[in-house]
Amino acid sequence: MSTAYHGTFIHAVSPFQIEILPETTVVVSDAGVITHIVRGDLPAQVRELAPSPIILGNNEFFVPGFVDTHVHAPQYAYAGAGTHVPLMTWLTEYAFPAEVKMRDLDHAQDVYSKLVDRMVANGTTTALYFATIDVDPCVWFAKIVQEKGQRAFVGKVCMDRNAPPEYVETTAESLSRTEEFFAAVAALKTDLVEAVVTPRFIPTCTLELLRGLGELAKRYGARVQSHLSESRDEVAFVESLHPGEGSDSDIFAAAGLLTSKTVMAHSIYLSDNDEQLLREHGCGLAVCPISNYFFAGSTFPIRERMHKGLKCGLGTDVAGGYSPSMLQNVRALVLASRGRNHHDSTALIADYKCGFYVATRGGAAALGLEGVVGGFAVGMQFDALRIKVGGPSNPVDVFPGDDWERKFEKFVNLGDERSIKGVWVKGRQIA
Repeated sequence: MSTAYHGTFIHAVSPFQIEILPETTVVVSDAGVITHIVRGDLPAQVRELAPSPIILGNNEFFVPGFVDTHVHAPQYAYAGAGTHVPLMTWLTEYAFPAEVKMRDLDHAQDVYSKLVDRMVANGTTTALYFATIDVDPCVWFAKIVQEKGQRAFVGKVCMDRNAPPEYVETTAESLSRTEEFFAAVAALKTDLVEAVVTPRFIPTCTLELLRGLGELAKRYGARVQSHLSESRDEVAFVESLHPGEGSDSDIFAAAGLLTSKTVMAHSIYLSDNDEQLLREHGCGLAVCPISNYFFAGSTFPIRERMHKGLKCGLGTDVAGGYSPSMLQNVRALVLASRGRNHHDSTALIADYKCGFYVATRGGAAALGLEGVVGGFAVGMQFDALRIKVGGPSNPVDVFPGDDWERKFEKFVNLGDERSIKGVWVKGRQIA
């Protein structure tokens, strides 16, 4: 039987426009798909379709669920720490040891369960995850996400060089384990969890491995994720490893890893040629504003990149980014754009509307889910958050004269998990 939701719905229809739908009824089928959107009072025919409608109270509204395009799941154990060291040191002292510890499945259960619970509580309904190089902990994580009901894309990380001896694979092992992981995820028989081809980044992957992963991505029609031109040190390291072979983008393209199903994290230091390659291949970019402050040495020109036709979604980059909250990352994105403008008056400014777009519809587009999630329309799946502002213990206070647009802006700038009163993925309430 269908379910009806009646009240105010708010979503971003572009980076510059928020659409507010007051007194609206959204009907969702058993399959989790929106079948009707009706403006005005709750109509009698809707009650026939859905006899027990959910009616929002005062100062409540629905928004689309957040889409996090870049998360390192095993690193959540030290989220909030390691913010005082450069990237390569951070990898060896924090990231790699944390990922090795996931071989203890009891520890993995603890970390992964707490991570997904925290992300869902903060409104993340879809996430693109890096896991570890080991198959068993990766499958364990996929099962945890499935049980908790989040929409997730999970990658078994691939590394065959420049990694600790206890945390590295041969090329053949990396490729065979990737196929093993794909088979294990397929055996879960769920349409909400999907395996992703995941070379960590060029410094830890030989060209042979990259080419092999490109062939696997083509064979399986799979999504791809990695890191691209993240920091000056990383760019210089790649140049030293592959002199005369071009940029990160050139190397990934030559390996067959730039496709319309690819999401590249960070992508700070891009040339005009890089941007053209990424645009021509239809790649998505994961913008990670908090971690960029700590490790990239620069900020992402979000408005300029979108103006050039690049698909941009928001990523928390846990734990390079210290917070799993997409709202905190929306605010960081806006602040970063204003900082760019302070140094260069020609730099375009992103406001809260743009930030919210990138966190929802933009992330969906980057993941190839445009028209599936990220907004409210007939035929889209109902991934949604029930928001309440005002009242005791709520971080957002409401005053006479606050209209829906102001309440929404206050939520984006002041809200947190205390403002999120319900979370739905594909029509099923998971929190």
